[in-house]
Amino acid sequence: MKIHPLVRQVASLQFEDCFNPYADRCAVYDRQDAPRWRAAALSAILSKALLGPIDAIWIGRDLGYRGGRRTGLALTDDVHISEHASRWGVEGMGARPTIGGAVAERTAAVIWDVLGSIDARVFLWNVFPLHPHEPDDPFTNRQHNARERRAGEELLRELLDLVRPSRIVAIGNDAAAAAGRIANETPVICVRHPSYGGQSQFRKQVSELYGCRTRELSLF
Repeated sequence: MKIHPLVRQVASLQFEDCFNPYADRCAVYDRQDAPRWRAAALSAILSKALLGPIDAIWIGRDLGYRGGRRTGLALTDDVHISEHASRWGVEGMGARPTIGGAVAERTAAVIWDVLGSIDARVFLWNVFPLHPHEPDDPFTNRQHNARERRAGEELLRELLDLVRPSRIVAIGNDAAAAAGRIANETPVICVRHPSYGGQSQFRKQVSELYGCRTRELSLF
């Protein structure tokens, strides 16, 4: 699979205390070819997205250690990787690049349960498309710093120019602030992040935005 130039740019990023899922291999959980697999999967989905109009880019903040660090797909954990591939009609990309049992992430569980009620073409991304973690503790999450944010926002500008979505749905205040700085004329809609008690409000806001009904999900 040919790697899209934008994905190559993401794969070239290097920051201290960051895991780049398109260039780095986790010695504990990754298959041997995991970085290449993740880059190919993201490239295939991006190529599909470029074939037609996109309703929205949904933007989170960073990749998490239970989700995008493992899958290379924003707001997507092991449990939903095949669903993400199927949503874009990407054949052969539903297998996991990790070994061991599938790991679930709370945010991904809510995101994908809600997406199941939406037919619109929605592309998922993060302000910072790598996994930032605490020093010497790779299986933690931290917020990206200013230098990382600038790199992420530059890539987000390029993505917006490529995909040209009708709108941006920013999940959480941090994502909304970043989107507002670079969106130009693209409308930015901020919704509550579903973590830390925000699940019900997130569902309500997305239901109103898309005119659909979503059911409350019992999280693990």
